[in-house]
Amino acid sequence: MWNPKLALHTWTLDTTPLEHALAAIKSAGWDATELRRIDFERCHERGMSNEQVIDLVKKSEVAVCTLGVKYGWLFAQGEERKKLFSIFRESCTNAVALDCKMVMSAPGPLEGDLKSAAQSLREAGDIAAGHGLRLAIEFNSQHANLNSVQTLGQLINDADHPACGYLLDAYHLHRSGRPGRGFAEVPEAKIFAFQYSDCSSTPVTGVKRPTDRLPPGQGVVDWTGVLQLLAEKNFSGYLSYESPNPQQWDRDPGLVAKEGLLATHALLKSAGLSA
Repeated sequence: MWNPKLALHTWTLDTTPLEHALAAIKSAGWDATELRRIDFERCHERGMSNEQVIDLVKKSEVAVCTLGVKYGWLFAQGEERKKLFSIFRESCTNAVALDCKMVMSAPGPLEGDLKSAAQSLREAGDIAAGHGLRLAIEFNSQHANLNSVQTLGQLINDADHPACGYLLDAYHLHRSGRPGRGFAEVPEAKIFAFQYSDCSSTPVTGVKRPTDRLPPGQGVVDWTGVLQLLAEKNFSGYLSYESPNPQQWDRDPGLVAKEGLLATHALLKSAGLSA
């Protein structure tokens, strides 16, 4: 029986201070968390050093499956590119300190040519590999360039780096016209990470980073198709629950974390993948 590891992405609890979010994640029973660069930045704004943030996470006793880097490096140029790659290196160092084996990135706010982006991805892959890490790249269905399984595959193939692979997201797969089993052509070995949330039948438009995502089972995503295909591909990474929504941020983080985990287990059972 396929038994995936489950993580809660901190964007799901976005307005909750990191220490309280980690406590909610641990109490609910998640296997791990997925942290973001902004989690570190917000702690820094509160006067904490980088070492103190690392210590906070370690003392929570919550495993970190993935650490997000600051977005934008993929298409950045000039001094902005140098700055973002410097931050990328810092995030890799933080991942190592947290015994986290993977960093991830979405396209970010910038746009550009995918051929040129492949060069940046190769460079990032070298940095990640130099730290003993893998780098998962995500497409965003609302991005101008990197917005589909096809474009992400083109980028990864052009970069041709062993440390770089796919981060797929059930929400973005659905919104890009690839619902359910729509990622069948993606090689099993190149699926490094998988995020999930549900999608409304009338999703928000005109927003590059939508925060209208729903708990699994409350929208129109074909979960049986998604989960059964992941099981068939023997996906051994974490399923990371990333469901940003202001309506959830206003609620008790402990309840949000617990409800998300229960909903995930219910979907796995409905798909015939758990007892």
